[in-house]
Amino acid sequence: MGTLRSSGMLELKCILRKRPSPTRREGVLSAQGVKVWPVLPLVCACFSAPRYAGPISDHFDGEKFFTPGAPRPTRGLARFLEWQLHREAGPWSAFRDEPPGPPPPERVAPGALRVTFINHATTLLQLDGVNVLTDPVYADRVSPVSFAGPHRVRPPGIRFEDLPAIDAVVISHNHYDHLDLATLLRLQATFPRLKIFAGLGNKQYLEAKGLKSVSEMDWWQQTRLGATPLSLTSVPVQHFSNRGLTDEEATLWTGWVLTGTQGRVYFGGDTAYGPHFKAVGDRLGPFRLVVLPIGAYLPEWFMSPVHMTPPLAWQAMADLRAAVMVPMHYGTFPLADDGEEAAVEALRAAAHDDARLWVLGFGEGREVPP
Repeated sequence: MGTLRSSGMLELKCILRKRPSPTRREGVLSAQGVKVWPVLPLVCACFSAPRYAGPISDHFDGEKFFTPGAPRPTRGLARFLEWQLHREAGPWSAFRDEPPGPPPPERVAPGALRVTFINHATTLLQLDGVNVLTDPVYADRVSPVSFAGPHRVRPPGIRFEDLPAIDAVVISHNHYDHLDLATLLRLQATFPRLKIFAGLGNKQYLEAKGLKSVSEMDWWQQTRLGATPLSLTSVPVQHFSNRGLTDEEATLWTGWVLTGTQGRVYFGGDTAYGPHFKAVGDRLGPFRLVVLPIGAYLPEWFMSPVHMTPPLAWQAMADLRAAVMVPMHYGTFPLADDGEEAAVEALRAAAHDDARLWVLGFGEGREVPP
C-alpha cells in the first residue's frame, strides 16, 4: 500500500476518514481505521504522479530523489498513529472572513522589488517589471478531493481577480498545499503567456493535466525568464514529494532564486533546516529578500526532517545572508500541531524585534529597498 508519512501526506491521509474536532482537524486516519484499507488501492491508483526517469546523480538514485546527508522523512503507519494518538494540537479559527488586501501594482520599475503575502506559500514577487507567483493556491482545501482534507481558515489575501498579469509561476514541489491544479489552470486561462517552472519530473504530470509552457529544472540549473532581465535558479532544499501513496520521492523538490538587476530573491518553498541554506548563501548570496517557511513544525520529533522550526528559519535567514526575511507557510491551513498564531509568535521571539524581519499581513505588500 505504500508508506504513510509526514507533512505533505497529511492532505492525502485526511480523505481516508473524517473525525471532526474543535480545532477543525478534518479527517485523520485513526487507530480503528479498519474501513480505510479497502480504499487504499483506489487512492494509490488515482492520485499518484508519474515517476521521473533520468540519469543517476548526487540526489537521484535512479528511482527516487533525496537530499544528500539529510535524514529521511518519518516513515511508517506506526509512527503516524503514535502522533495522531498523542496529539496536542494548538487552536485554529473555524474561519476568518477577512477582507482582501488592495490590488498590487500592475508592474514595478526596473530595479524595484515588491513582495506581497497572499496566503500559505503563495506570494507575489514583482521584480524589474516582472510578476512571479510562488506556489499559487486559491483552493478551499489542499487535498486530492473537494469534500475532505485541510480547509482554509481565511480567504486569500489578494483576490484572484485583483492579481496583476502574471508572467511566471514557480512550484517548489507537488504536495497539495503547494501545487494546486485548479489554480494553475485558472492562471493559464487568465494569462495565456504564463510560464511554469518546477523541479525534475513534474513536467509530464502537469502537461497531462492540461498545463502548457512547463519547464522542469534540476538543482543549480539556471535559465532566463524569457526576454526579461531576470534569471531563475533551482536550488537544493530538504523535503520530499508525492501526490499519492505510490509516487514518494518520484519528483524533485526545490527552492528558487530570482536574480534581477538590483539583487536576488530566495523562495524556500517547503524545507527542513540543513546545510543547504549556507551552500546557497555562499554560492548565490547575499540576498535582498528571502521568503521562508515557518509553519507545520510540531511535533518536532515527527516534522523536523521536512519542516523547520521558526528559530531555525531565522538561522536560515542568516545562513543565506539576507537583508530582509518574509515568513510564509503558516496561518492558512491546519496541517500539524502548531496553532494558527504559534509560528509567527515563535519567530518574533527568535528575531528579538530585528528590523530585518517583515511579518506581512495577509494581502499586505511592501517595497523592498535595494
